[in-house]
Amino acid sequence: MACKIDPALHTDKKPDWIRVKAPGSPQWAETNRIVKENGLVTVCEEAGCPNIGECWEKKHATFMIMGDTCTRACAFCNVKTGMPEALVADEPLKVADAIARMGLSHAVITSVDRDDLADGGARHIARTVIEIRKASPLTTIEVLTPDFHAKEECLQMIAAARPHIFNHNVETVERLTPLVRSRAQYHRSLHVLKRAREMAAEAGQKLATKSGLMLGLGETETELFQAMDDLREHDVTVLTLGQYLRPSAQHLPVIEYIHPDTFENYKQIALKKGFRHVASAPLVRSSYHAADFRPELDVLEAIEADLLSMKTVARASCP
Repeated sequence: MACKIDPALHTDKKPDWIRVKAPGSPQWAETNRIVKENGLVTVCEEAGCPNIGECWEKKHATFMIMGDTCTRACAFCNVKTGMPEALVADEPLKVADAIARMGLSHAVITSVDRDDLADGGARHIARTVIEIRKASPLTTIEVLTPDFHAKEECLQMIAAARPHIFNHNVETVERLTPLVRSRAQYHRSLHVLKRAREMAAEAGQKLATKSGLMLGLGETETELFQAMDDLREHDVTVLTLGQYLRPSAQHLPVIEYIHPDTFENYKQIALKKGFRHVASAPLVRSSYHAADFRPELDVLEAIEADLLSMKTVARASCP
């Protein structure tokens, strides 16, 4: 039986540490212009991310492909639910062009869930990764994917495109998953993360795996630490922890606002558990400061190998 959260438990007053800067700088305007000119959708806008001003000023953006309508209705998410429109065939090219024009060193590609498609959109995501690699070979590519119902063929498509970081969020602890995540399963998400890394290894590729959790939904510390252990047991090396913020009165209530000092403590605990990179603070989101993870050794080695391979092919093709 799924647990329930009483809406009356919601804490309306936000503490002082939950403050964001309103967007409007010239750098933000330029990022906004490139996004709009290419007819792209960003999760920064659709999910009401509190960091849009800061990230866009730095020309960091998370592109949300395959439309702005999700086939699932997760109780924490601000993305609209319904029947999505058909895929836009040239979207991968447009995303790649925008990333090249913005000069991104690190790009995050995410999507809505597309349970209406046989492959969950895996082929479209893979095509996007491939086009980015062509247009911007020095850019590290992170994909934040749906679970694809753990279909092996879908995960294989993503692995074959060779992103540098595979991100799939468990979002919350096991007990709260049925309440928080529509049609998702905690252990299925763990399986997806592990299989992505295994498939990359089987193909001789290096891949960092990443996941994130929202705090303040009523989870206990014991449950949180167990989730950390579960992720490490499934070879996840990058972790994000952030405060859940209620998008509207129709979404799950905020049970607790976690103090920044507690987030820092959780970071140190996670590092001791073996995570290589941890971002843990109230306003951290899955792609917040994602470029901070770019120094992941395996990722840099993968890029260097790619560039060497490209140079070798170029030399071999010269008359």
